[in-house]
Amino acid sequence: MGREYPVAPVVAVSALICEGERILLIRRDGEPARGQWSVPGGVLKLGETLKDGTIREVREETGLMVEVGDTVEVGENIIRDREGRVVFHYVLIDYWARPVAGKAQAASDASDVMWVKWEEANHYPLTDATRSMLKRRKGDKPTWT
Repeated sequence: MGREYPVAPVVAVSALICEGERILLIRRDGEPARGQWSVPGGVLKLGETLKDGTIREVREETGLMVEVGDTVEVGENIIRDREGRVVFHYVLIDYWARPVAGKAQAASDASDVMWVKWEEANHYPLTDATRSMLKRRKGDKPTWT
């Protein structure tokens, strides 16, 4: 199943990676939202658990190994073309995570990575989904399994 003009929603996972008062953002190197900043994540593979997919996506995009905690939230991103047809439809499952090994560097689908304080994140061109999530979650404390 292709991601553009899909026949069904695509499941994607992401990680809100916290280290002290900072969070990790990546600059997207692919569509949708090329050039915008978001939290690392991507599409779940067939047979992969949600948390394993989150760990893999973070490692592929940032080089970091993370411990994945509880769910931050579940949402969706639906993008339509001018005729109203669905171009992209993602079901998004966001997790808290913390780094356990490695150094953050851009890889795979990321053109850049950076650690920012929560209050500084809105100074960057964030994806709508990331901006909305960060606004709702500011001040929340991550929990770990």
